[in-house]
Amino acid sequence: MSVLHDTARELVAPAKGILAADESTGTIKKRFDSIGVESTEEQRRRYRQLLFTTPGVGDHISGVILFDETIRQTADDGRTFVDVLRASRVVPGIKVDTGAKPLAGFPNETVTEGLDGLRERLAEYAHLGARFAKWRSTIIIGDVTPTDFAILANAHGMARYAALCQEAGIVPIVEPEILMDGDHDLAACGSATDRTLDALYEQLAAHRVDLPGSLLKVNMVVPGKGNAVQDDDVAIAKATIETLAAHVPAAVPGVVFLSGGMTDEQATNRLNEMNRIGGFPWELSFSYGRALQAPSLTAWKGEEANVEAAQAALAHRAKMNGLARSGDYAPEMESSAA
Repeated sequence: MSVLHDTARELVAPAKGILAADESTGTIKKRFDSIGVESTEEQRRRYRQLLFTTPGVGDHISGVILFDETIRQTADDGRTFVDVLRASRVVPGIKVDTGAKPLAGFPNETVTEGLDGLRERLAEYAHLGARFAKWRSTIIIGDVTPTDFAILANAHGMARYAALCQEAGIVPIVEPEILMDGDHDLAACGSATDRTLDALYEQLAAHRVDLPGSLLKVNMVVPGKGNAVQDDDVAIAKATIETLAAHVPAAVPGVVFLSGGMTDEQATNRLNEMNRIGGFPWELSFSYGRALQAPSLTAWKGEEANVEAAQAALAHRAKMNGLARSGDYAPEMESSAA
């Protein structure tokens, strides 16, 4: 297990966090549609190459979550993307779930699929160079949701996945996401997150998952997008820390937040506010997708002439989040940092 422990700690090293570049073919098509670029395999390869070859990418990015297509692709110089990342001291990872599907018998709730054949897929991904993996489950707040059963079903699936990962020598990131959709308040998100984390760590213990060789990826405690009261970043930071302190074991080396429906700067500042509080046993880091990539996509627009500008945009966002890891970020740095 010592290798898993070392990898988990490497992923949450000071001033660094994870770039989530594991968008499914359907999701990245939506991203490309927003900038008027056709989503072909070659365009996706060119875009991922842009991200992974950003100068100094390893300064503030510890790991990258890849999609199945991406882990098999190569850069223009013939190196695999795994080797490109390794050369920059970035740990390659892989998304292994096959998506959230309707949970039969439980309207408006989902369960994540992908356990069938997972042992064999993990062995292949390890051979391809993946050292960590990610599995996402979605929890939905509504009038009568989330139900206890939906929470349990997703926690059980994440625990089975995590045990299989560790058997394969891969660090599991478990990602229960309480969705921001809806008009619920901060307290409702906190309650749903409390219940989900309790069930998750109960299931991880039952499946004998080694916590120091794992990471948690989770939402911050935030009000629903439709709620009239949008709490400030300090209140969100305090509520999130309170929830984590009550439910996440100290043996977990790090918590990496997802950016969900937050803006780029919200995701950075809220992480910064949490790290300013301090005093917790785990590293608090980031595993952002859109909140790291959006400025790069906008700058790139599918044009080779814009690659340098797109890479500069990624480097900037990574640096800002790297500063937030120690509570040293300030919004005015957005215009002054290079």
